[in-house]
Amino acid sequence: MRNAPLFLESDIKTIVERLGQDAQQFAGQTVLVSGGHGFLGRHFLIVLAYLNEHLLKRRCRVIVVDNHITSAAPLLKRAWRDGYRFIQHDLARPLTIRGSVDYIIHAAGIASPYYYRKYPLETLEVATLGTRHLLEIARQRPVKGFLFFSSSEIYGNPDEKHIPTTESYAGNVSCLGPRACYDESKRLGETLCAVFHEEFGVPATMVRPFNVYGPGMSEADYRVIPNFTSRIIGRRPLHIYGTGKQTRTFCYITDAIVGFFKALLRGARGQAYNIGNPSPEVSMLELAKVFQRVVRRKLPLEVIEYPDAYPSDEPQRRCPDLSKAARHLDYHPVVGLSEGLHRVMKWAEGVYTGSPF
Repeated sequence: MRNAPLFLESDIKTIVERLGQDAQQFAGQTVLVSGGHGFLGRHFLIVLAYLNEHLLKRRCRVIVVDNHITSAAPLLKRAWRDGYRFIQHDLARPLTIRGSVDYIIHAAGIASPYYYRKYPLETLEVATLGTRHLLEIARQRPVKGFLFFSSSEIYGNPDEKHIPTTESYAGNVSCLGPRACYDESKRLGETLCAVFHEEFGVPATMVRPFNVYGPGMSEADYRVIPNFTSRIIGRRPLHIYGTGKQTRTFCYITDAIVGFFKALLRGARGQAYNIGNPSPEVSMLELAKVFQRVVRRKLPLEVIEYPDAYPSDEPQRRCPDLSKAARHLDYHPVVGLSEGLHRVMKWAEGVYTGSPF
């Protein structure tokens, strides 16, 4: 990326405004964020820094853990002045933390299909061994909340009658497929959280994100929105894998981060929540048309076979039922797809190069 902001200032303000009084629960607290230099982790850090600068009478402290396998250290320390500690560490190994920890946000993981195909063992380990090691830290302390980042991919390829998909759906996942290292490890990570809650009272809550996107995504992420965005900036044809008829819903970063914070602070312990946006559910061909309307020019398309580096057995549909999150968390996404893509394009024009990776 070029030397440009990794987020939109207006997005951070929006997140804080929507959190309202819930944000005051972080006053004087210590928050451990694993994967804190990734796409989602950076947003957590900036929101907490903003709270320190503008709202909290007692500043919160943050401990960031990251091994930088798919991320790099951003220039964020200037936003903290004090109370910021970074530990470069692979969570496949036990982690020692001295002192108090009040909240743990386990956002470390390898979520891009390109990268979890490249790093299958590391993907397995961070969601299983890494989760166990952080749960042990939570077990040893009177933490107020533990948030585990699972994935909508734990549902696999849902039967049509289970779309939109509720949290009670057991899933249709292959334990031997090319995506199994991600899908199955996230499922086991959820089981670990449930067991530690039941056996030791760890206040663990799980979130299942549905295709979160927004400013801050790496140009070389290889997922569809940064991929399309980069190709549009580079004036290259959009590549659509497979038939292009597979559908997804997409959740803009402000809606997602608000949902994640609400799950951490309000969520029922030992339970999981879908966090996403249920509409519109669009095919990849339709997504290209939405981009075309956003940029106001015709975009050339090429429907191609799945590259060898990208797992081909992707679910044909993915759409969340958010009834539980609405009831328990008062969670309601508000950013439409066209508006979200407009913000991404505006941001990426000063960040992405448009060149092939």
